[in-house]
This record gives sequence, structure tokens and C-alpha cells, in this order.
Amino acid sequence: MHIRLLSPQLINQIAAGEVIERPAAVVKELLENSLDAGARRIEVEVEDGGKRLIRVRDNGCGIHPEDLPLALSRHATSKISTLEELESVASLGFRGEALPSIASVSRIMLASGVEGADSGWAVTDDGTERPAESVPVAHPPGTTVEVRELFYNTPARRKFLRSGTTEYRHVEQLLRRIALSRFSAEFHLRHNNRPIFRLPVAGTEQEQEKRLSELCGAAFMEQSIRVGHEAAGLGLHGWVALPTFSRSQADLQYFFVNGRMVRDKLVTHAIRQAYQDVLYHGRHPAYVLYLEMDPAAVDVNAHPAKYEVRFRDSGVVHDFLFRTLHAVLARVRPGEGQPAPQPARPLAALAVETSGVVPPVTQQSMPLPVRETMARYAALHPSPPSTPSPEVNGEERVEQQALPLGHALAQLHGVFILAQNNAGLVLVDMHAAHERITYERLKKAYEGEGVRTQPLLVPVTLSVSRREADLAEAQQSWFAGVGLEVDRQGPEQLVVRRIPALLREADVATLVRDVLSDLQTEGRSERVEEAINDLLSTMACHGSVRANRQLTVVEMNALLRDMENTERSGQCNHGRPTWVQITVQELDKLFERGR
Repeated sequence: MHIRLLSPQLINQIAAGEVIERPAAVVKELLENSLDAGARRIEVEVEDGGKRLIRVRDNGCGIHPEDLPLALSRHATSKISTLEELESVASLGFRGEALPSIASVSRIMLASGVEGADSGWAVTDDGTERPAESVPVAHPPGTTVEVRELFYNTPARRKFLRSGTTEYRHVEQLLRRIALSRFSAEFHLRHNNRPIFRLPVAGTEQEQEKRLSELCGAAFMEQSIRVGHEAAGLGLHGWVALPTFSRSQADLQYFFVNGRMVRDKLVTHAIRQAYQDVLYHGRHPAYVLYLEMDPAAVDVNAHPAKYEVRFRDSGVVHDFLFRTLHAVLARVRPGEGQPAPQPARPLAALAVETSGVVPPVTQQSMPLPVRETMARYAALHPSPPSTPSPEVNGEERVEQQALPLGHALAQLHGVFILAQNNAGLVLVDMHAAHERITYERLKKAYEGEGVRTQPLLVPVTLSVSRREADLAEAQQSWFAGVGLEVDRQGPEQLVVRRIPALLREADVATLVRDVLSDLQTEGRSERVEEAINDLLSTMACHGSVRANRQLTVVEMNALLRDMENTERSGQCNHGRPTWVQITVQELDKLFERGR
């Protein structure tokens, strides 16, 4: 078989197969070009989900007339010119493949004007090899790109497109992501001549939160925490939702690196690890986060569509993300300026809703000092009277009123604590709250004494692949650090001689295999820590105050004070909320006061 050169048209169509998957991919490339051109206003119009027409207008710097034909040429770009610039690229686009790839599978018109020019200029291309010629047109400063009949000349690709409604949903989701990445630009979207949304420039924090509320939903903004932290040349800011605002799907997760939207396994893993102690099983966190770093420290040239990136020091990035978000979520407790969990139903249905969603926890008697703990509450946290007595001076009264969870009034059905604070009414699930408090104390006690290990009476031998055996041998000191003594006994055999004392009942062989799998795929593993935390969580559950246990007002107030001083006390170990706030305004509305 002879080797021959491919035609330029076929080369561009092959490139289009890597970059242009569907109409949303076209919109992405055109929007990135507009943003790179400094556009502050971008209008997107699509018909039939983008299959018939995609039109993007911007008010960026425009393209000079002599450069217009080059814009449709393969590997022609204004964004980089040297290898050094490629290694620290800060623009969203840089390959010079998008426009010629789009032109090879559609009918495209590119019109542009520059500041101070008498007129604009336009070029057209229909996927043939005919050279593009510029013609004068009336056009303000900025650029307009029209893409018609996508894949008209590649029917095999066109038949894989979905319905116009489905393709439009992808376009809209893409535009939402881009709009979240750049608050400095105004975005408009129209579909089939119908306005969908208009997002003005969001310069202030209030305007940014308004845009997030429109794109991610008001509930996300009401139940999210603002993040802002810098260290080691890295900066992270944005919003993360409370663990109680979890999702059944990973459909509200937006992450940007230097303004570029990315999908990265390392990022996802780090964020999920930060939520591991507070998220209900099978649920997904919600977030909009922005990572800023030296462009030279991240390789954005890892994927044709530029969705994936490679970090030069992935371990540092992972630890920075995990530690930052772990610390932020640890502060989710009453009195830390975080949003209070809100009831999802009217007050009349609240008790039924809370007790009905999650099945009651069955407990076995364990020799943990629950009774003694509750008895000591009176000495540690004396309770003020419900109505301040004449002996209480003004300063003491203000201090009492300022307590985030207020003061206990009563116990409801042996399950909930009813309290009053400045905002209104507070309901606390006493078992869930005490479970979190006990769990955090157990973790601190365990961390304080270090990893206690014990030898196995009968060492566990397991067969592994040669690669896994090599890895275990190389990571022997790491295994020792988490309390596992793992030795290589042969080319494809390991023996486990010592384990953490708390995991004496664990399936040792499965645990070690899972750890090796994590080390191979992720370069790290938290399996041992997770197994220990699972056990501590179970101990905390059994060692917490039980439902239908009658508490005195003093004991209830003591529990509220401990919640205010305990990290992550906004939710129990299973991700359920431990308390909800019902404001006076909401109570007034229930009883139609003020009408």
C-alpha cells in the first residue's frame, strides 16, 4: 500500500472530528475566541439547536482585513508564536484549528471590524478548497461568525446529531459554563428567534451572586459558602454548597483553572475527599470554583478540545484543594456566618418530613459514657432562665441573645430540641447533633494518640500482579505510616503482618488490594483513614444520646453550646442536617400575620 499526502480539506475534516463533536462544541470555540479578543458583550443565536444556524457576535478587538483569510487557515493564530509562549499560554484558544475545522464541515461567514476603520470586511467558506476572499461590509468593531448547516458535507457525522431540543440543551449548558467563567462579560442567548436569557456584566460581589442565582438556582446561593484562600502560589475562590445541599447527580459542579473550564479527575477526587466526612452516601457535592495559578505550572495542551489539563505538580494542587475545602467545610457550624439549613417544607410538615426521609437508626447498648456526658452538661453549661430575671444586667442579656442557636425551650417527641434565637425558631435533631459531636471528639482523640497498630496472629498472604508487588515494595514506608506492615514475599506475593488496631475485624486482603488500586490510579489512597473513620462514626452513632431520651433544659442547652463549638456540626456523619432555622418572618407568613 502506497503512502500519500492527505488533502487539506480532509486534514481539516479529521481535525474537526477531534474538536467539533456537536453544535455546542462550535459555540465553545467561538465564545473562547470572543473572550480572547477582549469582548465585553457576546450575543449567541442558534436555530434548531445549532444544526441549522449558529451566530456569535462580539464587541472585541476585531480582525484586520488582511488577516481574515488567515483566520480560516489551519494552524494560524494570533495568540502564540514561540514554544515559551505555548508553555505558559494564558489565552483560552491557541491551536489555530477551530475556525478551519468548523469551515470544513459547514458553511461559514466571518465578518469583522476594527476600531477606526472605514468599514468591516467579510470572508466565506463552504468546506471546499477555494481560497477565501475578503469583501467590504458594514460592521462595527468586533466580530460576527455565522455557521450554517453543520456537517452538511459529512452526512455520516450529521446523522449522529440528536434532536434540535437535545442539541439546544447542550448549547445552553455550555453557555452557562462560559458565563460562570467570565463575570466581566455580558452574555445574550436566543433560540429560534426567542430570547432565552440576558446576563449583564457582574462587577460586584452582589452582581456575581445574582448571576450565580440565575444560572445555578436560588437554592444553591442560599445554601452555599463563599471560598477564598491563597497559599503556595495557588489561589482558590468561589462557592461550595453545604453538604445538606447535595445532588443525586454531578450536575452542578463547575471548576475553572485560570478562567478555563476543565473536567479533571484529580480535582474531582480532591473535592470529594473534602466532603467525605459530611456527605450522604451516593450523593454529589455542588460547587462553582476558580483556581488561579502560574500558567507555566499547568499544561492546557493535553486535549484537542482543551477540557482536560495536566498539572506539573499534581500532588501540591490536590493537597491545596483538599485542605482548603476541608477547612471551609469544618467551619460549617452555628455562629460561623454560614447559611442556616432551611426547612424544605412548611412548618406543619416539618416533623413528619425530617423523621420520614431517613429511617431511624437502631442502636445497640455500648459502654460509652453517654449518661455521664449528659449529666456533666449542667456543670459545664448552666442554663439561663427563659425570661431574664431582674438580676440579669443588660450585657448578660445581649450575650444570651447573641448565641447562634439560642436557648432551649422544650423537647419535641423525644427527638427534637426546640430553641429560640434572635432570628426566630431553631429545631435540632438531638441524636444527629450529638452523633457529630461525639464523632469529632473520637477523631481528635485518635489523632492525638497516633496510629496504634497490632501484629496479626496469622499474617495474611495475598497474590498480586508483579506491578502491584513492585508498588507495594516501593511504598513500604507509606504503608507503615498508615499502620500497615506489608512485605514482599515473592515476585507476585505480599504478606501483611501488622494493621491498625481499630481495624482488627477488617478484611485485610481486600483493604490492601483497594489501597494498591488507588495508588496505581490516583497516586494516593485514603482507604485506611476512611475505614477507621467509618468505625469511629459507628461508635459515635452507638454512643450518642438516643431518641426518646428525655433531656432537661440544662442538658439541651449544653448540646446547643457544643454544636456551636464543634466542627462540621451542621450535619451528622451521614450527611443529614442537624438543625434548621425558621425565621420570624416565615412564622408570620404561616399564620398570615400582617395581612
